[in-house]
Amino acid sequence: MKNILVPIDFSKPSEYAAKMAAQIAKKTNATIYLIHLIELPKGVIDMGAGSRFSIPESMLYLRKVREKVLTFKDSFFDESIAVKYIIKLNNPFEGIQKYADKIDADLIIMGYKGHSEFEEIIIGSNTEKVVRSSQRPVLVVKKDSKKFKLKRLVFASNFKAENKEVFRKFLDFASVFNSRIHLLKVNTPSHFVSTVEAKQKIKDFISDFELSNRKIHIYGDVSVEKGILNFSKEVNANLIAMATHGRSGIAHLFTGSVTKNLSKNALKPMLTIKV
Repeated sequence: MKNILVPIDFSKPSEYAAKMAAQIAKKTNATIYLIHLIELPKGVIDMGAGSRFSIPESMLYLRKVREKVLTFKDSFFDESIAVKYIIKLNNPFEGIQKYADKIDADLIIMGYKGHSEFEEIIIGSNTEKVVRSSQRPVLVVKKDSKKFKLKRLVFASNFKAENKEVFRKFLDFASVFNSRIHLLKVNTPSHFVSTVEAKQKIKDFISDFELSNRKIHIYGDVSVEKGILNFSKEVNANLIAMATHGRSGIAHLFTGSVTKNLSKNALKPMLTIKV
């Protein structure tokens, strides 16, 4: 892992994302790229007649933003971590995507306010859009992780062949931390599969990968999201990893309601990778 992108808006959730990025960077020697996106009022950009902002006022505003970014950088990253920053006048969603491509980001880390709707994340609905459309792994952080460790990771899936590339990217992430991997298939009353059949499906799924520190789990619950949450609590997971098809936010390989409920209730960091 070489490059980690962290969009910031100076909120508490973006502070959580920065703290997580700092811990991962120390482990991987990755470079952190902080990006702050500004959607300026029209008057700031249009310097013509009738503009509400003068050029000096606009420059002063941008200078103040730069000072805040530098203060933020110094607050969460020590000298052992390589940190770069950029301030862009752009739509946040577009700006994040373009800059992630420019730096070839291996991971995007974003904070989550924890409201009932997944749209209400650090930069409005833009985080949801990034999760849904990003070709790069996105790590969503919901709370302060002062002692964040990646010892126990849950990979929840239906283990269909189409998700093998997602799993490969997940393993690239997990291998850095020498994590124990819990492979989870949730059984529900409406989509029941025998334990024998489910375990064999997972074994077939992982047969192409070299895995040593892993365990297979078939977990029964009333719904997929409850199963993932309850299982993750039982094993004291540090992170939940899932795939997204890019159709309904983080709603991955199960149904649209799964991720909405998880994003509302899960306090664990969530790593999403697009199929």
